[in-house]
Amino acid sequence: MRLIIRDDARAASTYVANYIVDRIKAFNPSPENPFVLGLPTGSSPQGVYEILVNKYKAGQISFENVVTFNMDEYVGIPRDHPESYHSFMWKHFFSHVNIHPSNVHILDGNAPNLEAECVAYEDAIKRSGGIDLFLAGIGEDGHIAFNEPGSSLASRTRVKTLAYDTILANSRFFGGDIDKVPRMALTVGVQTVLEAREVVVIILGQRKSLALQRCVEQGVNHMWTLSSLQLHPHPMIVVDEDATLELQVKTVKYFKSIEKVAQEAGFEQILPSKVRTGNGPVAPQTKISKADSPTILSPQPTTSRLLGATPATEYPIRSVSPDLVPDRMASRIPEPGLNTRLTPNPEQQDPVLEVTDPYNAPMHSHLYGAVIVCFTEGSYTVWSTLPWLLYIKTLAPEDNQGSRDTIVPLSL
Repeated sequence: MRLIIRDDARAASTYVANYIVDRIKAFNPSPENPFVLGLPTGSSPQGVYEILVNKYKAGQISFENVVTFNMDEYVGIPRDHPESYHSFMWKHFFSHVNIHPSNVHILDGNAPNLEAECVAYEDAIKRSGGIDLFLAGIGEDGHIAFNEPGSSLASRTRVKTLAYDTILANSRFFGGDIDKVPRMALTVGVQTVLEAREVVVIILGQRKSLALQRCVEQGVNHMWTLSSLQLHPHPMIVVDEDATLELQVKTVKYFKSIEKVAQEAGFEQILPSKVRTGNGPVAPQTKISKADSPTILSPQPTTSRLLGATPATEYPIRSVSPDLVPDRMASRIPEPGLNTRLTPNPEQQDPVLEVTDPYNAPMHSHLYGAVIVCFTEGSYTVWSTLPWLLYIKTLAPEDNQGSRDTIVPLSL
């Protein structure tokens, strides 16, 4: 991940606008192979749109062969409403550049079938060859597009209920009246964004500093959908100094040092030529034979494992559980008679067992509750079966000392 830090919002917006212009020029789009650009709305990208318009008017860039897909749109407000995202994009960008209206794609929040509208939007992106660069902003809670906290990282374009914090934040565009803010929206999914060849996010202001910190310094978390960029092979986040207030000092210094060293060495972190140039000349590439299976030299991409989810067409049949076979401790002891004792059906067992003591004397045993009494010639032994104590009492009438008691505690 690249983190570009600039002094203020204007400098950050200028960097993003220049980067987009360079990408379009390097791609060298044509009517047959246009550059596909994903675009956001909101306050953060307004400065970028303003600079892009100025560059177009100065003759530095053309949008004639650029196709755009917007991230989201409110549900239920008219298309010509001043706060609809249709109105926003035409007011701040489309009406000022030479983009063809047929190349502009924005979700229709008033479609008769919203689910069908979302499916058709995904199909339109695929027919265009996928998105080359997705520009994005974020909310204060770290949502990208309208993928609110808790959204699936494998989600695609769909209808989304807006969180209260988002409704409250967007009320400033509706005269501060929270009741006028729509409660639902259509939005591209997290997976839709991650499938773009490149993602560029602009984050401005202290209010979004916590979201940036969660994305950069912590792990992937669906409660902060911006953090999903950690799974993308070519993400870039451009911020101003205010947005870094929650980052550790060493984190800020680290990313600034990377950019400084790259500039001093004359090295620019760019996309591979095959991804970046489009219709332009492709630099020679080293061919490496593909490994049959993932190895340490040829690992499988993380995104293909984590975010390559597709609807299942077949479901495995649950295996039949085997019959329950009771397991008795007696069956684990290699004692011929003990294996048939203490079973669930004691009425089927012979209460008298023939065993042999260490002196090869004939012995009989009887079970009396928790006590086993073993009779031998002239003496008998009492065995206690209590789990915490093995009590052995041996009586020998011919022994002048009488009975002998042996208590052996058992380890639990």
